[in-house]
Amino acid sequence: MGSGAPPSHPTGPSHPTGEWAAAPVDPLDEAVVGLPAPALRPFVGHYLGYRQRVERELRRREVAGAFVVVVLGWGAPLDIVDPRDAARSAYRVDSFVAGTFDAWCTTSTVGVGTGMQLTLTPPAARRMLGVPLGELTNRALAAEQLPGGWLDRLRGRLADTPDWAGRFALLDAAIGARLAVADPVDPALRWAWGRLAHSGGLVGIGALAEELGCSRRHLAARFRRELGLTPKTTARLLRFQGAYALLTGAPPAGAPTEPGGADERGTGPAERGGRGSGGAAGNVRRDPYGPAGRPAGAELAAACGYYDQSHLIRDFREFAGDTPAGLVGSRSHSSNPR
Repeated sequence: MGSGAPPSHPTGPSHPTGEWAAAPVDPLDEAVVGLPAPALRPFVGHYLGYRQRVERELRRREVAGAFVVVVLGWGAPLDIVDPRDAARSAYRVDSFVAGTFDAWCTTSTVGVGTGMQLTLTPPAARRMLGVPLGELTNRALAAEQLPGGWLDRLRGRLADTPDWAGRFALLDAAIGARLAVADPVDPALRWAWGRLAHSGGLVGIGALAEELGCSRRHLAARFRRELGLTPKTTARLLRFQGAYALLTGAPPAGAPTEPGGADERGTGPAERGGRGSGGAAGNVRRDPYGPAGRPAGAELAAACGYYDQSHLIRDFREFAGDTPAGLVGSRSHSSNPR
């Protein structure tokens, strides 16, 4: 699900010789990408600082995904609505955590909003937040509702810091301190996540369970409790994320910034094996683009491991609320994480 902030993969790259760089979006908006300290990059791929002025209500449809979004903002609040269940929605929040979503949702806001956004893999979020992600599945919670109040306090400190470089440094210090005292995620679950992520969701769940020496049911229950969704649903979302990335040209959400990092991504050298770090998008077997430069449905489906084009379209409708062709022409859709 998206955050309602500017797109989480802005066009401006991180500074090649430093830790942050401004990426102007338009005369009223600002997006600044920051790299975490090297020790934190196995947990957080990048920071996104944003400022956005919205004169009239802006409503976005946000895609589902196997990742967790943390937004620490100040200024204009937003609503995050799951059309399937209003009780899982959050209203008038400027800082929140959105767990893994297995369907699209909507965000809406108006006014001037400023803040910081982090996109986390489930193992990294599980460790950093200290909460089983099953408690956050298909939910957005205000930062003040998270245990310990540390995220809410961090939001206040970020708002009081006058510049992006200072905010990035503050995030480094706060996240580093949090990880230093946090319990690590179950190594078996980290490994299972890594196998799924680096195959683009194409590893069989039965094979995962067999390699771990447990039943599929046992693996599914543990995975859902700790990391938010079952391995099967996670695999479907990872495959969708790869296809969505190819369709839109954005990096897959939660993709590592450094191929050498492991830890909470749950992967090691054997799993990387020269593959791209973005799941299916890093394992493309054929060019999914037609002669006009637009993704061709059948080729996109084949490249990302779908049985056929209709299978691809079903997943896009479920996870993004539209067909691939519809998304290409839509101006109301966001690639922000959920």
